[in-house]
Amino acid sequence: MVTRKGPRPASAEQRLKELGIKLPVPPEPFGTYVEAVQTGNLLFLTGMLPTEGHGAKFIGRVGAELDVEAGRKAAHLAVLNALAVAREYLGSLDKVTCIVRLGVAVATSGDVRDHPKVADGASELLQDVFGIDKNPCRLVYGVASLPLGTPVELEVIFQVA
Repeated sequence: MVTRKGPRPASAEQRLKELGIKLPVPPEPFGTYVEAVQTGNLLFLTGMLPTEGHGAKFIGRVGAELDVEAGRKAAHLAVLNALAVAREYLGSLDKVTCIVRLGVAVATSGDVRDHPKVADGASELLQDVFGIDKNPCRLVYGVASLPLGTPVELEVIFQVA
């Protein structure tokens, strides 16, 4: 069992302000589903993509059309969308008590081995906002393609108060 120690960080909402991060408008579904479902104290988010408005901001596969840095930026944007959806659903990100899991699918050319570096584009922002004591377990894997042709898709599960 992992124990979490250290001083209590500033609230997530306060950290967003300190970091100068303004969350985007939450993305609308691209199909027949909802963006968030809560059961008990767990909030499950639908697959989060690097979109702006109703379109993909990043298109391509890491190792083919995009490099690792572009993949990181795509993961960063996808997690901003995840935070926007969570805030809209919860009313405040301060209700998040833990990030249970971060799953990161990375569309690659097939011979890429830098999946963790791409996923860190999302993980680092989550840690900056919520603190190291709320870091999730993580699964990162490569796939042939993702919705809208995006290079990353995130699965996020929050524990909430």
